Amino acid sequence: MKIGIPASRGYAIGQAFIKKHEELKITDEKVTDVAAEKESLRRAAEASKTQLEKIRKKAFESMGEEKAMVFDAHLMFFDDPEFMGGIEAEIDNNGSNAIKATNDVMKNYVAIFESMDDEYMRERAADIKDVSKRLMNNLAGIEDSILIQENNTIVVADDLTPSDTAQLDKEKVIAFLTNVGGRTSHSAIMARTLEIPAVVGLKDITEVVKNGDILIVDGIEGRVYIDPDHDTVTKFIALQEAHNKEKEELKKLIEVEAVTKSGKRIEVAGNIGKPEDVHKVLENGGDGIGLFRTEFLYMDREEMPTEEEQFESYKYVLEKMENKPVVIRTLDIGGDKQLPYLVMPNEMNPFLGYRAIRLCLDRTDIFKIQLRALLRASVYGNLKVMFPMVSSLDEFQKSKEIVEECTKELKAEGKEVSDSIEWGIMVEIPAAAVMADELAKHVDFFSIGTNDLIQYTLAADRMSEKVSYLYDPMHPAVLRLIKMTIDGAHSQGKWVGMCGEMAGDETAIPTLVEYGLDEFSMSASSMLRAKQVILEQK
Repeated sequence: MKIGIPASRGYAIGQAFIKKHEELKITDEKVTDVAAEKESLRRAAEASKTQLEKIRKKAFESMGEEKAMVFDAHLMFFDDPEFMGGIEAEIDNNGSNAIKATNDVMKNYVAIFESMDDEYMRERAADIKDVSKRLMNNLAGIEDSILIQENNTIVVADDLTPSDTAQLDKEKVIAFLTNVGGRTSHSAIMARTLEIPAVVGLKDITEVVKNGDILIVDGIEGRVYIDPDHDTVTKFIALQEAHNKEKEELKKLIEVEAVTKSGKRIEVAGNIGKPEDVHKVLENGGDGIGLFRTEFLYMDREEMPTEEEQFESYKYVLEKMENKPVVIRTLDIGGDKQLPYLVMPNEMNPFLGYRAIRLCLDRTDIFKIQLRALLRASVYGNLKVMFPMVSSLDEFQKSKEIVEECTKELKAEGKEVSDSIEWGIMVEIPAAAVMADELAKHVDFFSIGTNDLIQYTLAADRMSEKVSYLYDPMHPAVLRLIKMTIDGAHSQGKWVGMCGEMAGDETAIPTLVEYGLDEFSMSASSMLRAKQVILEQK
């Protein structure tokens, strides 16, 4: 038996298919004809775009527009002057062959993304690798596809790129396993969308499994059984049947309110990164949006989004939610989260540096564009805005002063602004949790960002293998800060939500309900299960 990271829930029993790949050779060989090498690059880029357009079409047909949009971002790289221009510059300036030039540019991009604090953004390095690998394979004439011939196939690979995952034939592929990866990688997200079990981070699964081996995949516990005996197969067939029945039962909760046995109504909301993500939240009966990560509106582009672009995005989500609460977080960028068009200082410790509200209060030109867009969109729904990384009352008050400036400007221009917007803060710095009772006198709500709160409280980076054992959501110190935040808010009649991973953790939900948490916000796929746990609480 092998143990990895459960990336997509469910059970599967089938035969292994090892995804092999031709070895791509990267050499330092210099080119003698620069023009011809750049022409080869152009042809390979066109071939890559054609392949991606076909993959996008298949992803749309099997997973819907939301997941297909991943490949829009991939396609953008081939029109990106920084990416393609960077490769051409390597050929021009260094005489590098196109494969070596692509690999070097890819490494630079990957280094930037993998250094970021946000786990989701770190995983986006896989997109850069996927695009670059496709381009290099086309330059080398290597076929890159997964040709599955048999039903009940479990794909086993070192890693699966978003393109690989989108091409999987759901009629034949029932699960996949990888040596590397995490729960927020695109392949894991797509596995959850396809509703096929997946276990990732297995380290050497490609070495211990052979083609045709019978495998059992336990996507709930993260276990893989190789050539299991009859009793184990029988046991997992029963578990699989029970799991499928449970999934159907959970759908009955879509229209059910999350009310504890004692009668307390709790909101179960969804986290989104793009406007289109709102549809999955609605499909799963979400009571609202608990976190709209607006930084993704700033990513994968050459310049800052305009006020009008942001306004249209916020308006879209507010209208789709039909007056259900929508909590939008202002720009959480900086320090370790870099934008290619925003010059940032080099810092010894970007985790504690110039980022989020600190950047926005310094760069009010950027901040005001976003606030104006939010204020204009406020008349289209039930808007709540929160500021990230707040550590003092002064930061909140200065933010509200800028809000007032923007409101006056808009009204002077004859634009309407809602007078019922709620303004809150993310509680992700221990200082904010400790002084929650004082902050609650001034804010309308809190949203606890547990991913950072846990790291800052325990001084443990959850992505560091050497100290990951310290990263514990249920650590007494973390729980004490959460309880302190909830009590502080309630003492002033304010509500408290949670939008970190802990909100969707079935083992943590009972404690959070007991503490009095008012709103749980999580990925759409976790909402019904969380609602079920809440309904069982006293």
